[in-house]
Amino acid sequence: QVQVVESGGGLVQAGGSLRLSCVVSGIIASEYVMTWARQGSEKQHEFVATISNLGDTDYADSVRGRFAISRDNAKNTVYLQMNSLKPEDTSIYYCSARHPFTARDYWGQGTQVTVSS
Repeated sequence: QVQVVESGGGLVQAGGSLRLSCVVSGIIASEYVMTWARQGSEKQHEFVATISNLGDTDYADSVRGRFAISRDNAKNTVYLQMNSLKPEDTSIYYCSARHPFTARDYWGQGTQVTVSS
């Protein structure tokens, strides 16, 4: 059974930092593209950051330069370091694992991030 579990959310003041973690089990995480997304205004997933199975990264323009995605394959864990947080970063943050060839993907339940002004 595949599980994707996010943690690390919380309440932080604007300008502060948080580090989110995403632990996956039941799959070999190193084979998967890992992505962080957040709930958008229309309740859809809004792309935040991604890291390929080869370590290539990409970011949404709104977070580029403030957020950093990384992975520790030995721990089957992906991180999202969030710095210089803004109130508009407030959302539920989700982690997903997608196989680059089969496109099979798995999502976690999300972790709440709240940034106060």
